[in-house]
Amino acid sequence: MSETLPSAGEPDSRIVLEIDALYHGSPYWELDTADARIFIGGGPSGGELRQANWVAEVLGRSRVVDLNDRAVQLVGTFVGREDMIGRPVAEFWPPDSHDDLAELIAEVVSDRSPDAMRTRDITSLLLQAPLLTVWRSRETGADTVFVAVKGALIDHRSYWSLRASEERYRKLIQHMPNPLLRVDARVMGRVFARLRAEGVVDIESYLDAHPELIAFAEQNVRITEANPAAAQLFGARSPADLIGPVECLFKASPETARRVMIAHFDRRRSHAEVMKLRRLDGRLLDVQIAVTFPTPPEQLDVTVVGLNDLTDRLRTEAQLRQLQADFTRAARISTLGELATSIAHEVNQPLAAIFTNAETSLRWLSRDEPNLAKVVQLTTRIVASARHANEIVHRIRAMTAKHAPECLPLELNEVVDEALLFLRHDIESRSIRLSTKLGLGLPRVIGDRVQLQQVIVNLLVNSAQAIGHAGTKDGRVELSTGLGPGGAVVFVIRDNGPGIPEEDLDRIFEGFFTTKDEGMGLGLAICQSIMTAHRGGIAASNRPEGGASFRLWLPAEPR
Repeated sequence: MSETLPSAGEPDSRIVLEIDALYHGSPYWELDTADARIFIGGGPSGGELRQANWVAEVLGRSRVVDLNDRAVQLVGTFVGREDMIGRPVAEFWPPDSHDDLAELIAEVVSDRSPDAMRTRDITSLLLQAPLLTVWRSRETGADTVFVAVKGALIDHRSYWSLRASEERYRKLIQHMPNPLLRVDARVMGRVFARLRAEGVVDIESYLDAHPELIAFAEQNVRITEANPAAAQLFGARSPADLIGPVECLFKASPETARRVMIAHFDRRRSHAEVMKLRRLDGRLLDVQIAVTFPTPPEQLDVTVVGLNDLTDRLRTEAQLRQLQADFTRAARISTLGELATSIAHEVNQPLAAIFTNAETSLRWLSRDEPNLAKVVQLTTRIVASARHANEIVHRIRAMTAKHAPECLPLELNEVVDEALLFLRHDIESRSIRLSTKLGLGLPRVIGDRVQLQQVIVNLLVNSAQAIGHAGTKDGRVELSTGLGPGGAVVFVIRDNGPGIPEEDLDRIFEGFFTTKDEGMGLGLAICQSIMTAHRGGIAASNRPEGGASFRLWLPAEPR
């Protein structure tokens, strides 16, 4: 700066106009440093404590003589401009720049040049790339200095109102019951900006080729604040124990760190997933992590990480799934017990065929000239009947065995045919006509064969029992498969029994609700849970001509 900048003077003076012209409306102050000279001369020395005391004395004894409206806007408080005049500049200047202002004031006052001037880059929450300038003018005396700050305003609130807002934000974090971390990820913002400038678009491929960048991020992205709930989650003695590199968050889930980086690079607003978290004592937790990234004009050093401990909930859900599996198996065994006569008939059929063919083979072999060709034919029949009996036993064992659901591509028509194996004799013995109309060329579904068989068997048993209890003459059960809305594969069972009481239609899938005197009310509830687990559904209705109708649907296997 080559021109001499004298006292600020009155707002309508030539001097104010000259300063405004030079600084384009930037904030500026006129300070009286007479009382601070005794401290300025010695300068700071003797370590951090001496530095802090020296800065406090210099700024506490440098008083505001005048300031413009932009300065009031930048660091003003509720007292206003008039009440700021005559008070120490330390009361208004942002604390994070106290050292810079005190040192520049000391250098300018100590400089014997009549037009001494010093400049320095500083940090500020309100200005972009702020430049602090302190100077003295020969026209105003040695004790008067001028201060100006140049930089684009990025927040229209005053520094102190912003600090108050920040303090409220900090208190909110500290008192939130959920674990929260405040993270400074600006270093990765700069890295990502450079990568974009170099033409990187696919960050996933770049991380595959440069996995060291993930380790760099874990070391250089830092946790700057944690609340007590976060300390408790990690098993830390205090929140201060978590301040440092963010790698402690991803020790047990390195892939989560990678996905968070991808979301950050793609400029997403947030990212959430369930991950494993290793506490400081080594214990593993299941937590849901939610990362919220800042976007301008928000403070770019404030990435908020929320954590929610799901360990107990997931353990409870696993126990409930196991309990449901046990109920499902018990229901299968109960249903098979009801069908013991039908199952015995199905098994007796191949056994009787084996017995008959074996006796016939012995007779052909006992002849003077054994008919070996006939014996081969009969032996082949024996093998086929034995295989049939083995398949029946295998299916019965599968229905009663305790096994984890195994979802595989299935033909629904085959599942229906296998379910009929257990019921055909029982239905025929009740003089119920059974008709099937299975659609051709249906897409496969993804499901557990045993569980889907259980649903179909349960519905068939219900229909047969409803017809039998009502004494319906000419009982009929109709089965059909086909395509439904959206390409779903549909199974429908209809009967001409008494139907479902209208007041019970909305409750028949509830657990322990039953219309049978001897029923437990679990069958249809289990059917519904099985269909829900298969991403399908089940619905019940009454037919206009009488009887009940149940409709199942399953999504088709993705192409």
